[in-house]
Amino acid sequence: MLDRASQPHPDAIPISINCSIVTVSDTRTPATDSSGALAQQLLQAAGHTVGSYQIVPDEPDRILAELARTIAIVPIVQAIVVNGGTGISARDTTYDAISRVLTKTIPGFGEIFRYLSYQEIGSRAISSRAIAGTYGNILVFSLPGSRGAVQLGMEKLVLPELIHLVSQIT
Repeated sequence: MLDRASQPHPDAIPISINCSIVTVSDTRTPATDSSGALAQQLLQAAGHTVGSYQIVPDEPDRILAELARTIAIVPIVQAIVVNGGTGISARDTTYDAISRVLTKTIPGFGEIFRYLSYQEIGSRAISSRAIAGTYGNILVFSLPGSRGAVQLGMEKLVLPELIHLVSQIT
């Protein structure tokens, strides 16, 4: 489990959140998806479960179809961690797809992610379109696809707030 003492306002009761991981990539396979594997490893090490893992191409319709498929298995899945497709190239469409369907956004997620990224990689952090919010009653975090970005986002933002945010929407 995550060290609750390191959180400014630790959750009263540590619970296991049921999560799904979606890697958005035109080239990755389960064997080469180190970012998706890292997200899964970190979630499980923190005491959460990963009941679904998929790799989808960076195409808005496919991304949205995967989110809809995941929502269909609610209440099993409470949070989705998406990685990949958050840059500004023509093939980076994750932000565009996800931002269209979020019920509520969590603006601070992307803002703080870029701030933390800036401390590690400098001004290139401005091109990240990390985003988080709710999709119905499911929490969605969308991170860049690099292993470093996934580790940063998971360790500094997702894991410390996952239980609290899920409890807010359920």
